[in-house]
Amino acid sequence: MKPTRRGTRWSDMPRDEAIARLIEAHGADIRGLALRLCRNEADADDLAAEAFAQAWKRWSTFRGDAKPSTWLYTIATRLCRRRMKRGATRRMPALSQVLPFAERGLPASAVHGDGAAETSIRNEEVRAAEEAIAGLPFAFRVAIVLKDIFELSVEEAAGVLGIKENTLKTRVHRARLAVRKALLSGARSRPAPEPIYPRRVCLDLLNAKQEALDRGRGFPIGQEVICERCRAVFRTLDRTQDVCAALKVGKMPESVRRAMRAAASEGGGAAPRHSRAKAGTRR
Repeated sequence: MKPTRRGTRWSDMPRDEAIARLIEAHGADIRGLALRLCRNEADADDLAAEAFAQAWKRWSTFRGDAKPSTWLYTIATRLCRRRMKRGATRRMPALSQVLPFAERGLPASAVHGDGAAETSIRNEEVRAAEEAIAGLPFAFRVAIVLKDIFELSVEEAAGVLGIKENTLKTRVHRARLAVRKALLSGARSRPAPEPIYPRRVCLDLLNAKQEALDRGRGFPIGQEVICERCRAVFRTLDRTQDVCAALKVGKMPESVRRAMRAAASEGGGAAPRHSRAKAGTRR
């Protein structure tokens, strides 16, 4: 693993110094992850502080085989999973409901859009994506949050969740299609051209596009091979991933930073909500 800027490996640093530096380097991302998973700001603030308390307690177990950020993501997702088990179980839409083959129109955002109209469309898409991701079952929500919002590699995201890479990709692909459908709901459209290939070929092309998005690379098949309908669908998938990336929360309130530091202080006890409220952190 890479050393810190001072040439010291994270795993060799004293615990208090390491956790303090990790809070500054990754605190905002851990809070943002918790916010996307818990869907509640107060719960996210508490969970982020608890994650660093757990990191403080477990620092001796960090060997440096993974990035410290990946290790923190693992702690935070496990904490959120335990918390989410107390809530109602959500159902994932059937695959047939989110596949694009039955769609009869192309959305306006895939056909044109600039200036004020494009800004309006973008704002609507961001809100729709937030709601769609929040409504996914936890296993699918955490997969797309790690992959498309926090832009972890397939290998890193699968490692965080302790699942096989193919399982991770299956969940990301289903979740991405569900978010895409939410973005297109209610959008102005024009009639879509008929596909020129059998359904099986279209599905193979769709899977190839999803794999390309997973790798962050261009589509490996020449545009001259792809029909107009598939090109339009692929543009909406590009747009979906782009909107998801915009959902990353990059700022952290100073009150949350103080709560993280308190939680990770000697003893590793997470600061309770009522103590943070006294400090003026409840909003």
